[in-house]
Amino acid sequence: MSSFIAPRTVIDGGEHRLQRRRVPQPMIVIGVIVLATLVARRLGYKLGGNVVVRCRKGHLFTTIWIPGVKLKAVDLGFARLQHCPVGKHWTLVTPVRVTDLTDEERRFAQEHHDVRIP
Repeated sequence: MSSFIAPRTVIDGGEHRLQRRRVPQPMIVIGVIVLATLVARRLGYKLGGNVVVRCRKGHLFTTIWIPGVKLKAVDLGFARLQHCPVGKHWTLVTPVRVTDLTDEERRFAQEHHDVRIP
């Protein structure tokens, strides 16, 4: 397992020397996931719970989207390979900004939820 090496200065007997400490790779991955989630939320995407998504055929539905946690889908970054409960097919789905939807589209997505596991 590789890790990032972060330099730090240590004072040893009045002498400054550079010492390297290793940041574990899982901590880097967790940091990237948290940062990506914060950026997505800032852009208007409600990640981290029930999220309205759109499949490649245009179907809207609600799914549980927790970054870094997937039991029912294959994560591809900002998209997922997942089963669409509306069209009953496997497809890429991406989150949708709720503010970009009409009231009718929002209601439809809330009425159509996939399996209730992340």
